[in-house]
Amino acid sequence: MPITATTRGGTEYVPEFLMSIDVEKCIGCGRCYKVCARSVLTLKGVTDEGMIVDLDDEDHEDEIERKVMVLADAGDCIGCGACARVCPSACQVHAPAEAG
Repeated sequence: MPITATTRGGTEYVPEFLMSIDVEKCIGCGRCYKVCARSVLTLKGVTDEGMIVDLDDEDHEDEIERKVMVLADAGDCIGCGACARVCPSACQVHAPAEAG
């Protein structure tokens, strides 16, 4: 059974949490990062070999071909969906959490 939440008005709903980001679809625009108030996301670099690295990684700084968003702390996601609403590339996967 999925975990439910309640709006301020008392209506129940099922929050859908950010589960993953498809780095092949992500364009690294940062829109999701800007709307997330919970520090769930961070920007990383993708090297010419497909490795995901920190942008300030001096060992790979010359090899970074593009930037992508990745999950920094998935446990802080509150399931608000703001990131999905601003994503132009539909690269995120969201799902309800199951009660355990």
